[in-house]
Amino acid sequence: MDARLLSERSMVFDHADPYAVSGYVNQHVGGHCIRLPRYGIPQASLNHRKFASLDLCRISYGGSVRVTSPALETIYHLQVLLQGNCLWRGHGQEHYFAPGELLLINPDDPVDLTYSDDCEKFIVKMPTSLIESVCTQQRWVHPGQDVRFLENRYQLNELEGFVSLLAMVCQEAEASESMPNVQEHYAQIVASKMLSLMKNNVSRGNLGSQSVTFEAIADYIERNLKQDICIDELARQANVSLRSLYGVFERNARTTPKHYIRQKKLERVNACLSDPSCNVRNVTELAMDYGFLHLGRFSEIYRNQFGELPSDTLKRRR
Repeated sequence: MDARLLSERSMVFDHADPYAVSGYVNQHVGGHCIRLPRYGIPQASLNHRKFASLDLCRISYGGSVRVTSPALETIYHLQVLLQGNCLWRGHGQEHYFAPGELLLINPDDPVDLTYSDDCEKFIVKMPTSLIESVCTQQRWVHPGQDVRFLENRYQLNELEGFVSLLAMVCQEAEASESMPNVQEHYAQIVASKMLSLMKNNVSRGNLGSQSVTFEAIADYIERNLKQDICIDELARQANVSLRSLYGVFERNARTTPKHYIRQKKLERVNACLSDPSCNVRNVTELAMDYGFLHLGRFSEIYRNQFGELPSDTLKRRR
């Protein structure tokens, strides 16, 4: 897979003692133990960047290493397999992860992983406090004390825009000038995308009565424009079938729900770019804030809609 996730600029170890790499990982990425094969001298490598409240890590042990931990306690791990394979054991199951797959480890999940000789991973360490703060900001609720992701295996091609987002985060992490506020903003977007794309126990609230109106649906969309609003989830929130939801939008807006949501996001971005009182750092940050992760495509549809590039709108207001 295309793995533009941390370059040599972030290298900490290269062809190093696996135990030295493991000690560094214990300090920065998460507590664990490793067991090496009896024969051979594996050569490990590690790239690492601290990014706001996240830790970004690219690691290979160079040998068939088994990694175990009782639990991660206060952190989530997203592990993207870049090459080789990795055997995961947990909940009475096991699965060989292949390149292009993502493993999500909850804080209370035990860790039992066996790397192949050529295994290489990209890991995001995310504190539980970040996930909880995003839920608080959006007034989302979850049962009990912890946010839990209900599935731990994902194909990256099923997570729309997520790899591109991680690549942008890595690029920003390796920028020559660090901007803490921008980094924290990106970290919150990563957490929000996780909650939007991956099954979890978080409830975003519902739209109200069983005879929900188009106005109520439109208001819900307006209040959640910065979120990745799934059409199936919107139908569930409105307590109507998917077919009925499309009928509501056809009668009231002469368009589809997906097109309506995109249009409202574009209008909000245009309003922010046009308003001198709106604090906009740059077009890229604002576009990502509203879920436009493919920036070239965003600029094209923005120009088709408003007759100019978003950067031109921002320049005119100054």
